[in-house]
Amino acid sequence: MSGPAPIAGVEFQTVQANGLNFRLAMAGDSGPLMLLAHGWPESWYNWRHQLVFFAEQGYRVVAPDMRGYGSTDAPDAVDDYDIEHLAADMVGILDVLEESSAILVGHDWGSIVAWNTVLMYPERFSALIAMSVPYSGRAPQSPMESWREAFADNFYYILYHNEPGGVAEAEYDSDPYGLISRLYLSPDSPRQAAMITDPLRSAGGWIGRLGAPTGLPDWLSQADLDYVVGEFERAGFRGGVNYYRNFHRNWELTADYQGVKISVPTLFIAGEQDVVIAGANKARLQGAMNRVVDDLRDVVLFPNIGHWVQQEAPDATNQAMLRFLQEL
Repeated sequence: MSGPAPIAGVEFQTVQANGLNFRLAMAGDSGPLMLLAHGWPESWYNWRHQLVFFAEQGYRVVAPDMRGYGSTDAPDAVDDYDIEHLAADMVGILDVLEESSAILVGHDWGSIVAWNTVLMYPERFSALIAMSVPYSGRAPQSPMESWREAFADNFYYILYHNEPGGVAEAEYDSDPYGLISRLYLSPDSPRQAAMITDPLRSAGGWIGRLGAPTGLPDWLSQADLDYVVGEFERAGFRGGVNYYRNFHRNWELTADYQGVKISVPTLFIAGEQDVVIAGANKARLQGAMNRVVDDLRDVVLFPNIGHWVQQEAPDATNQAMLRFLQEL
């Protein structure tokens, strides 16, 4: 279905978990299990710098294509992408691999999945490493309501993803290279001027609002970009966009976890220039997460690094992860 893995030391395996076929990228055949959950628009390949490194450190490392991505099944129903299904996917993969526990690592949407999975299944995970997306507990108001109040008629990509009729994935499916090449950049990457500068949603979709790159960042080769784009040319964007369509449903589903804290040892990693943390410094992030995480061991921020932290700063990211794991 997808050929051999394009990285030496990594092998693909397809397993059935939680009612779906999952493609797993695997490295190492013994040691504690590390389960790596990618975000949007990503695939197992976004963990290419971690898979072999941690296998060489004595871990069994597994990076699935998350549901809806790559060579993993993509259910049709939007509700099949809610947080209960996504958390059950992680536990289902542990079950099929016959592992009682794992270290869970997530980036971007994978972090949202990881935070919630260890909240729902704390007995199945020995540690959590979350990247890019911090956790502050369940909000008093649905995030969709908050974003609609904040942005009103202006464009915001999450609201765009929630518009009826599949308009977002239709745009992205028509130009996967255009979207991903504009997103996979460093904060200081040179760009052409955006084609759409009007903030109103009525002025157009998302790709035209992102200036086209004038070159690739030094951490991304043309072969890397082509591989990721090829995964979306093959699988399409609908599965990944459906995660965003469950923000309100997830808020409703997690009502019983109001006030429940993350109990496993936790590390948070991000680039200082990651738009997701919106300029927050280490102290501010620690303060917010300490209220809802019992054992936050550290917050590591890398200067001059943006959203794609484990790709932009792979060596520093790996070393931060390894220090945390060695101190457990």
